[in-house]
Amino acid sequence: MTQDFMDTASGKNASTENFPVGSLLIRADLRPHIHVLYDFARAADDVSDHPGLSPQEKVSKLEEFATTLLEDKSDAVPQAVALRKSLRQTNVSPQHSLDLLTAFKRDATQQRYVDWFDLLDYCTFSAAPVGRHVLALHGIGKEAWSANDALCDALQIINHIQDCADDYKKLNRVYIPQDMLTKYGARTEDLALPKSSASLRATLNAMLDRLDPMMKEALLLPQHIPDWRLKTETAVIGALADRLIALLYKRDPLCDNVKLGKASIFCATLSGMLRAWL
Repeated sequence: MTQDFMDTASGKNASTENFPVGSLLIRADLRPHIHVLYDFARAADDVSDHPGLSPQEKVSKLEEFATTLLEDKSDAVPQAVALRKSLRQTNVSPQHSLDLLTAFKRDATQQRYVDWFDLLDYCTFSAAPVGRHVLALHGIGKEAWSANDALCDALQIINHIQDCADDYKKLNRVYIPQDMLTKYGARTEDLALPKSSASLRATLNAMLDRLDPMMKEALLLPQHIPDWRLKTETAVIGALADRLIALLYKRDPLCDNVKLGKASIFCATLSGMLRAWL
């Protein structure tokens, strides 16, 4: 990594994520390619979240990611160089990675989301492309996109709810739709309170309610996947998402660290594996 991009690194890695990233369930020959994609997305995300850069500087740096990804003569971003090589080895389209960069540019310039559809449009670029890329690595095409997008979008929104206080206080970024806050009598400033107001709690619950039809579709994803390893992994991820949604109904993301414990992760993993094969 060049010094320029080392300066924007957050220190986050796959071990800090809610869901497995290229776990042992994934075919050994494909696992490195998933890790390369993660490293690319992590580095770009770090740029979009960096407090010392202006929006214009963030966008400029993210454009370097795209240039490096697409052009042999550029090696400005090591993570993009590695992904460029991976894409050529696997014949996966770079469009999924470019879509991710669109989302990160949006993070650099957009701090509020008008309504649920505005948020889902963001997820179309920030979440769905990751799953589409993984499907493509396994030779699975658009027939699985609808269920994939539902799962990836739900995972993204779960993360937005978990991190809603930090996103507001550290980045002044709010993914909770503004019209939903208004509908339930909440204010953006409620995110800075030591615990959720009744109106903010109602807003978060309404967001969780809207995940229900998405998760119903998401849980169909394993049916589209012939590879038993990926089938199992997606079923496990779906089970983990279900448990996190249930936990978010019960706990307050403003004052609680809403994460699954080891016992819950084990139970969700077992449940997902059974769901994949029964």
